[in-house]
Amino acid sequence: MMHKTPLGQVRGLGSAKSGTEHWWVQRMTALAGIPLVVFLVVFIIAHVGASRAEMVASLQNPLVAIALALTFITQLWHMRLGLQVVIEDYIHSPTSKFLALLFNTAFTVIMGAAALYAILKMSFGL
Repeated sequence: MMHKTPLGQVRGLGSAKSGTEHWWVQRMTALAGIPLVVFLVVFIIAHVGASRAEMVASLQNPLVAIALALTFITQLWHMRLGLQVVIEDYIHSPTSKFLALLFNTAFTVIMGAAALYAILKMSFGL
């Protein structure tokens, strides 16, 4: 028999005191993503049919390269946070949950590294 108040019973359980931070970061990445994705869509539309040389020339502008890098970083971070919640909510086996979270993070890091590599390579004209 437990002799704790309802608050005492739930205190210390759940998200290890990081749930609010996770929620805020997810909202902030979503908010930051709005103008960045608009920029990405406009950039893509403006460069439909462009040659590689034209793309490289566009990416040599530091503002364009930085905006593209921020877009990919923000969207990948937002994707990782959202998928983490889904994994934590719907995968119940500890081993499967651990592996899914590991794959989620690894996939995000690999995609981020590939995107940044491509942006930097074109930004420096290589």
